[in-house]
Amino acid sequence: MAIITEEPEPLPSHPPKSSTPTHKPTSSSTQPTNTPNPFTFWFYFTLSVSLITILCVSFSSLTPQDPKTWFLSLPSSLRQHYAKGRTIKVQTTPNQPPIEVFAFQDGPIKSDNLLIVHGLGCTSYTFRQIIKSLGLKGVHAVAIDLPGSGFSDKSTVVMEESGGGVLGRFWEFYSDIREKGLFWGFDQLIENGYVNYEENEIRVSRRESVKAIELGPEEMGRVLGQVIDSMGLAPVDLVLHDSALGLGANWVSENSGSVRSVMLLDTTSSVTALPLWVLEMPVIREFVLAFEFAFKKVLELCCSKSVGGLDAEAHRILLKGRDGRRAVVGMGKKLNYSFDLAEWGGLDGVKGLPTQVIWSNGWSKEWSEEGSRVASALPHASFVTHSGGRWPQEDTADELAESIYQFVSSLPKSVRQAEEEHIPEHIQKMFDETEGSDHQHQHGHDGHDHGHVHGAGYMDAYGLGHGWGS
Repeated sequence: MAIITEEPEPLPSHPPKSSTPTHKPTSSSTQPTNTPNPFTFWFYFTLSVSLITILCVSFSSLTPQDPKTWFLSLPSSLRQHYAKGRTIKVQTTPNQPPIEVFAFQDGPIKSDNLLIVHGLGCTSYTFRQIIKSLGLKGVHAVAIDLPGSGFSDKSTVVMEESGGGVLGRFWEFYSDIREKGLFWGFDQLIENGYVNYEENEIRVSRRESVKAIELGPEEMGRVLGQVIDSMGLAPVDLVLHDSALGLGANWVSENSGSVRSVMLLDTTSSVTALPLWVLEMPVIREFVLAFEFAFKKVLELCCSKSVGGLDAEAHRILLKGRDGRRAVVGMGKKLNYSFDLAEWGGLDGVKGLPTQVIWSNGWSKEWSEEGSRVASALPHASFVTHSGGRWPQEDTADELAESIYQFVSSLPKSVRQAEEEHIPEHIQKMFDETEGSDHQHQHGHDGHDHGHVHGAGYMDAYGLGHGWGS
């Protein structure tokens, strides 16, 4: 029996003609295209940035914030720097706790005094080699950490009004639960049947808050004045570095009797050496402060041409720890970027002060031109250059110290030093002999006493000991 199969009807080789005309596709439209999708790039870019941010935030969260633990984790160079300094208590705002300011010094006390004030993002650690070099030249030089920087206080406890009403009470209860735990809230409800807000009414209306120190020029002037008074530095030779001019200019003009001379070290009111936007933008700041190589690159591009790895790491640690970044950014927002240098130089309290401008001549063409503008705005000031960057470099410390020393040595002696030099010879000899005997007596105990004083000093500020008196 034969099986009959039906073969499928063959498809037409050409589509049926329609009444409407059709356009024949060109040869180019029939080929597959390999045009890249821009959304793919942005997807992977966003994913990469997000992963980096998560890693940076995670890395930052692992950094110990407890002052004692933070201090013990510092490199030995930073701990040694702190051990050689002292802390001074200053009052910047009435009815607020005092602020501790760190000071590093070297050189004979009986000589004229020089005070170096660093710019934002910088610290006294940057000037340690200059201080040492000036001390060897017989100059008593002091460098401080401005509040919010270095080893000075970076945050303070303030009393602030909290929201009232039901919302304020709810937020207070929520804060207590976060602090004391969820079971505390249940205990309150079980024992009392309600949360007793009334007994905490005062605490609700006024509560303590820890905030980063953000001082403006007026408060910073108080800091300078109290440091100079506490250390007996007046009349002082003042070195203002970077943005320190904008912070201390008003104080200088109003207290010229406490200032013998002013030196402007790569300082301008228009911009800071360390770009503050790097410390302000959320993703960039975590990345830069989390990784040593990234922070070192920023310093090399903006601040110092030949910064060493150890120095860069020290700056990063000091800037990152204990609200340092927030304090620097906050004070940067309070700077007077429209400060008129020529007007300031013409004030009665300033135009009579011996002034020197010390400027980097090898940083960039634009920066050299800025130095010329600063010098022209202060026609009574002398002008010298150096081969370093906008932040002092270790390999130019002696060069900068020599420029400072030559200028200070050319000034008339202060009244204090002149009086000391006019002490009769036989009395001065008695003083020297007494001082020498005291020195010999103390020298036998120096190993114990010296270590005790400095050790207690840095231990006190970080919960390890008793410390200096103010």
